[in-house]
Amino acid sequence: MSDPVLEARGLVRRFGALTATDHVSFAIAPGARQALIGPNGAGKTTLINLLTGVLKPTAGEVWLAGREVTHLKSSARVRLGLSRTFQINQLFPDLTPAESIGLAISERNGSGADFWRAAGSRPAIVAEIADLLMRFGLEAEMDLPTRKLPYGKQRLLEIALALATRPRVLLLDEPAAGVPEEERRDILAALAALPPDVAILLIEHDMDLVFNFADRISVMVAGRLLTEGPPEAIAADERVRAVYLGEDAHG
Repeated sequence: MSDPVLEARGLVRRFGALTATDHVSFAIAPGARQALIGPNGAGKTTLINLLTGVLKPTAGEVWLAGREVTHLKSSARVRLGLSRTFQINQLFPDLTPAESIGLAISERNGSGADFWRAAGSRPAIVAEIADLLMRFGLEAEMDLPTRKLPYGKQRLLEIALALATRPRVLLLDEPAAGVPEEERRDILAALAALPPDVAILLIEHDMDLVFNFADRISVMVAGRLLTEGPPEAIAADERVRAVYLGEDAHG
C-alpha cells in the first residue's frame, strides 16, 4: 500500500471552550476519490481549514507527501501540491475565464502579475489555458467577465483554477452548493473527468454526488471521526443512518 499523500494526525482545534475538531486522524492515498461527510456543525470546514493552513491546530500534525506542513502557510502548501475550492467561490469577477486561468498558471510558474506577457511568449501556457477551458466546458464563455457566467460555470471555473496549480491533492468544498439542478450534471461530469493521479477529497452534503463519486467515505460527527469505509459500508452503518443519512437513504 502506498504512503498517504495527505494525512491528519490527532488534529485538535479549540475555540475557547468549544472543541471543533477532537483528535482527528485520517489519511488520503495518492489518486484517491474520498468524501468527507457529516451533519452541520460536525467540524468538516474546521478540519479542511487545518489541512490547508487557514487555521493552526491546537494540537496534532498535518503531513503532505511525506513532509510535515503543520506550521506552513496556505501558499506554501499550494506550492507543495495542496489546492482547494471553497463553499462560496473565490473568483475575480472582472477577469474572463481565460484571464483567470492564465493568471493561475503564471502564479504557479512564478510570473505573477506579468501573466499575459508570459502567456504570449510561451505557447505551452496558451495551450494549457485552452486545455482547461475545453476540459471544463468554458470555451464559449472564455472572453466573458466571470461575473456574467451562470453560477454552475463559475463553480467549474473554480475547479479549473485549482487544477491549474497542478495539485497532488485537491480539496473540493461543496462544489455543487447553490448550483441549479440543470447545471449539476456539468459538475458531476467535471468531477468524473478529473486527472486520476490527483487525490480528491470531496466535502459535500449532496449524498447522490457523494455516493456516485467516492470510493471511500469518512464521516465526522461532533468534531470526531465516527467511521470510514467504502460507500456500501457507510450506507449500511446504523450509526451513520442515525446521525446523518436517515433510514431511507441509499437502501
